[in-house]
Amino acid sequence: MPELVTEEELRSALEQAFDYRGDVTITRKDGTQIEGYIFDRIAGAALSSSFVRVLLKDSHQRVKISYAEIAALAFSGRDPAAGKSWDAWVRKYWAKKSTGEGEATLQPDSLE
Repeated sequence: MPELVTEEELRSALEQAFDYRGDVTITRKDGTQIEGYIFDRIAGAALSSSFVRVLLKDSHQRVKISYAEIAALAFSGRDPAAGKSWDAWVRKYWAKKSTGEGEATLQPDSLE
């Protein structure tokens, strides 16, 4: 995503990033980048009172970043749950069951 210009664009992009189940790369206004999974956000009245909490990639470290510090956002990692919705699972289950292909069980599919 290009550099975020308005407060509305920033808030919208961060809501989408929160719903995304893969890693994102946040570029701060000072040019530093943080890559990881957004697991929480606090939406305050102003950008300075709004925060995202990020689990850093390849680490157990968690950081809190103010919306006011964020210049750009990119969806950098794959979403491991993409295509793994309940509806997709039910369609695959019935397709396997009706064709006799493989074993149609009630166990969930692996996310990997």
